This record gives sequence, structure tokens and C-alpha cells, in this order.
Amino acid sequence: MLIRSAEFVKSSTTVRDCPKGPYPEYAFLGRSNVGKSSLINMVTGHGKLAKTSAAPGKTRLLNHFLINGSWYLCDLPGYGFAKVPVAVKKKWEKTIRDYLLKRDNLLCAFVLLDMRHGPMKNDLLFLRWVGENSLPFCLVFTKADKLSRSKIRQHLNQYEKTLSEQWEPLPPMIISSGKTGQGKEEILKLISQCNRGFSPETSGPF
Repeated sequence: MLIRSAEFVKSSTTVRDCPKGPYPEYAFLGRSNVGKSSLINMVTGHGKLAKTSAAPGKTRLLNHFLINGSWYLCDLPGYGFAKVPVAVKKKWEKTIRDYLLKRDNLLCAFVLLDMRHGPMKNDLLFLRWVGENSLPFCLVFTKADKLSRSKIRQHLNQYEKTLSEQWEPLPPMIISSGKTGQGKEEILKLISQCNRGFSPETSGPF
């Protein structure tokens, strides 16, 4: 898939405020500071589409972008660590869960995980919730450029071993880097495959 256009549509505080339209949609989410904005900019080829920040918790709304005039990309707030009040964190978590459960045209959630770390508690708890609600998702490991091949394989093995206790077969996994462009083709290929099977008349919560 070639990205020809990517335009900001709107920011929403709740799933009810999200843009309408007969387009398939893909969510990008993960722990705060996982490299989500850099990955979105890399995948779309638009360096300033999603705002990047060294401070966790920059994304606070459901940010929608229309890609190629034919599908939505939604940039979600980060979960987990962020220097914000507990009440704000809980509000973000509710917003994320409501969105994932109620957004009718959402075809896949790309859950980002920092490749520099092995399985982390917050990520595993979130993935368990996703699995319990039968929500299709793909794991995207970020910041692969910061590790050696052997270290990447080590962390990937740890994830595969841990996730195999809950999933059979394992969910799709993509190794990526917002810096080098690794993983871009695989992500866009998956989106393209999902788009071909999308029908506005039959879309529903996953």
C-alpha cells in the first residue's frame, strides 16, 4: 500500500464524538512513551502527522486521521505510566476501553510494546482484557533499532512464551522502528488485507 494522503480529521473526548463515515478504522495504542507518534509518522510517511514528545502522556484525546481518503487511523492516549493525576489516568483508561468496545468500524487494534523490555505487567493486563473481549489485535514491537538482533530475539522469545499461556495460536507480531522504517510494509499489508474484507453494511464491534 502506498500512502498518498494523510489528513487530520478531529480530536474527540469520547467514542460518541468520533467522526462518522463508512470507512474501516485502525487504532494505535500502547503504554505512554512507547514511541507511538514516531511509529504513526513513519507508517504514514508524514513526519509531523502525530505530535511527538519526550514527556509521557502527550496524547490525551482520540485523534482521527483519514488516510488515502479511504480509512481512518486513530491515535489513542497511552495507558500506564504518565505524570498526570490518577483521576486523569482512569479517565483515559475508560475512554480507551469504551472506544475499543463500541467503535463499530474498528477492524484491528495495533498494540505497541517497547522492544527494549521483556513482558511488563501493565501490558500483559491490558492484553488479557483485550483477549477476554475477543478484540482482534496485532502486537507491534517498537524501538527495535536500539537493540542488537540477539537481544530482540531474546525479548521476543520471552513474549512468545508468556503469551502462549493465554493464546493459541499467538497473535500477529511485527517488529518495528520509527527511525529506520522497519515494520512499515508489514503494518500496511495487514491494513490492506483488512480493508478488502470491510463492508459498511456488515460492520460491527469487531
